[in-house]
Amino acid sequence: MIKKRGKGISFDAMVKFFMLNYNIPTKRDVEKLMGKIDRLELLIKSIDSKNDRTSQQKSLNDKKATSSASDRVLSVIARFKTGIGFAAIQQKTGFEEKKLRNIIFRLNKLERIKRKSRGIYIAK
Repeated sequence: MIKKRGKGISFDAMVKFFMLNYNIPTKRDVEKLMGKIDRLELLIKSIDSKNDRTSQQKSLNDKKATSSASDRVLSVIARFKTGIGFAAIQQKTGFEEKKLRNIIFRLNKLERIKRKSRGIYIAK
């Protein structure tokens, strides 16, 4: 006796079934999300630009504008044209070793300073 086969299920139908049941996003869903993210980034940039203008006015009015730790380290390094060592930077800034190493790493990555040799740094 020959058994009768049921209706075959297409591969596309099976994929759709899994995508719906397991909440797998489609290309269209990802594109919608990317559009929303782009709009949010534009909104954030517009808000930041407004805040930048007001903060610039405040800093001009405020003579005691505080500088960041990175700015302080960069200014110390910039004073020495031939380069300055790690210990001297630490002594002049008063920062702990870990904090100073992180700042120097960040400044080097941003290409604001250059490593002349091991432990000697020059401002660009």
